[in-house]
Amino acid sequence: MAAQNNAPLPDGLDIAGYRIVKKIASGGFSIVYLAYDEDGNAVAIKEYLPSSLALRQPGELVPVISAENLPIFRIGLKCFFEEGRALARITHANVVSVINFFRANETVYMVMAYESGRSLQDHILRRRDKGEKPLVSERFIRKMFSQVMNGLREVHTNKLLHLDLKPANIYLRVDGTPILLDFGAARQTLRTDSPKLYPMYTPGFAPPELYSKNGNLGPWTDIYSIGASMFACMVGAPPQPADQRKVNDRMESHYRKLEGVYSPELIQVIRWTLMIDPLDRPQSVFALQKALKMSVPVKKEDSRLEKITRKLREVFGLKESDGLENVSSTIQEQSR
Repeated sequence: MAAQNNAPLPDGLDIAGYRIVKKIASGGFSIVYLAYDEDGNAVAIKEYLPSSLALRQPGELVPVISAENLPIFRIGLKCFFEEGRALARITHANVVSVINFFRANETVYMVMAYESGRSLQDHILRRRDKGEKPLVSERFIRKMFSQVMNGLREVHTNKLLHLDLKPANIYLRVDGTPILLDFGAARQTLRTDSPKLYPMYTPGFAPPELYSKNGNLGPWTDIYSIGASMFACMVGAPPQPADQRKVNDRMESHYRKLEGVYSPELIQVIRWTLMIDPLDRPQSVFALQKALKMSVPVKKEDSRLEKITRKLREVFGLKESDGLENVSSTIQEQSR
């Protein structure tokens, strides 16, 4: 069945103790709604409804699934449920909070805490449209992605991979703190005894191993996507897609354009995360966090202090090569 747009549940519908307010997002895999629970708390409800396998017409609740697609639909439904169970075990400030799960309309629904804010992608696009330079500050990138990686470490600790990390799936609360969203592509756990159901991937943010059915997936897979997301913050667009890079890698020219705008240390960390060979990347989120922390450039001397020192050099006839210590000692000698 070719992919099509599925009709969302109608506004105002009561389902499993929740009242649907409106659709807030949709994609090829699911539809997300804003809803209220029985106590009036806002929640986000994600409905499993892959558009390539199921069709729901306006005015209907139950989707039509052909006999040919039913086995695949059920496998995906099982994975969706297992993913929800795994996420429900995670309690972390930087990971979306799953609070309930229920079955209805011959599919499954994941209930998550609703947060006010906007996606990192929206943040980038708004700044790009305003012509901001730099597009996103280095300080913002380092601080925000450090928190994203705190959440991702917890995800990996719980034997789950994200596999679709990108600015659209990083949500910024009103206070600026990030939350990892939409684990819809997280179909491969870190357990080697689990059957694989390969994820959809987003070109530019997906590493080469996601293009292959026999790709070796692990923490390094999400790490590539973290680097690609940091790169997107810098230029307003994703890196060159990995399949194209294997034929004609043009990333070095893009890195050079970032010189002078961002520190060499940060550019080098991003270059490391975007290596084509998984073994050449950081092998854990902790290793990447450590590198990002250690690569903070040394701050230049305070500009106000430098101005005072330069003025004192002029007054006492000292050279530019004379440091602050020489200026100080000269003042002491001439004041005796």
